[in-house]
Amino acid sequence: MKYLIIFLFLLIPININALEINSKNAILYNMNDDTILFEKEADTKTYIASLTKIMTGIVAIENIEDANETVTIPYYGLEGLIEANAAVAGFSLNQKVTYEDLLYGLLLPSGADAAKTLAYYIAGSEENFVKLMNEKAVHLGLTNTNFVNTTGLDVDNHYSTVKDVSVILKYALQNELFKKIYTTLEYTTSDNSLTFKSSFLQYTNRFNLEQKYIYGSKTGYTDKAGYCLSSIANINDVEYLLITTGADPKSNGGNFVDAYMIYDYYSSNYSYINIVNENDILLTLETKNSKQDKIEIKANETISKYLNNTITEDDLIYDYNGLNIIDYFTDKGQIGTLNIKLDNEILATIPIIYNGGLSFSLIKFFINNLIIIIPITIILFIIILLKLRPKKS
Repeated sequence: MKYLIIFLFLLIPININALEINSKNAILYNMNDDTILFEKEADTKTYIASLTKIMTGIVAIENIEDANETVTIPYYGLEGLIEANAAVAGFSLNQKVTYEDLLYGLLLPSGADAAKTLAYYIAGSEENFVKLMNEKAVHLGLTNTNFVNTTGLDVDNHYSTVKDVSVILKYALQNELFKKIYTTLEYTTSDNSLTFKSSFLQYTNRFNLEQKYIYGSKTGYTDKAGYCLSSIANINDVEYLLITTGADPKSNGGNFVDAYMIYDYYSSNYSYINIVNENDILLTLETKNSKQDKIEIKANETISKYLNNTITEDDLIYDYNGLNIIDYFTDKGQIGTLNIKLDNEILATIPIIYNGGLSFSLIKFFINNLIIIIPITIILFIIILLKLRPKKS
């Protein structure tokens, strides 16, 4: 009954500004446009638990020459993990595995044994591998992230923010092998000894949550980090990326409840809306020295923006800066810009281009320039009279 109530609650439209989520920190992106849709304490430093392994994974992949190369699980890769109560993939001492096996063991069941073994073979030690992780953080421009281990176990000075984690994940997903692993639900090792199931399946089964929307994820949990989740989803051809941390351990899968709540809200209440259609009249400007009294500037493309479905044309503000009168002698090219705004946010900036097409009007030219033409005409008339005046003999 409890889970039925949760499911029904997710179906109720919610005001996102008043949305109460379990997680302390969250950030949601529309990846089609790479725009932030929702934030909650996104720049606050926090423990990130096994979301750390996103960085561990991409750094490992970038330093592995052959993912099919075989290595042997060393004692170093297993040392201290039981005492630390760390999640493991289940590799055994001296087991022969491929780097690809280790990467799947790292990202699917969140294996600390895989993380330490990768660190050992790539950098000689976890400490040296962490240096590579922090170097990558600097390379990505992250200023609120510092790694101390490869696993995400709670230690002082090991922290990040959900915004920084989103940058790491977006970067990592550009790698074909990383994305393949990140979006895999089940994998069997090359020696057929182990089968890994994504922690996504483990959590949704454990808390009897519906498996929908999400097609790639990495979970995390420690006492200090709470329930964490990175996920990507595709709903109605919109790609989303969501990072959450700090869901209460007592919330029964609160990280997934939050994810479904946020995804449900946006997929139900937002969509792509055309704010400009091709050939729409953007501006009607007055003319000068032309047979035409006005000229219409039309849009040369359709512009769509991801907006709340309640938004109408009346909610948009069209702010034009540029020439207000087009002279027949005006050069072709850009004559201004049109900003389309919603509240104080600029949705689109459109260059206003004049392509010519005005017909010259001699009558209007004379009318518009009488203040110059009349004095010049008088002066010329006087000059002519003076020249025609008979000379004295």
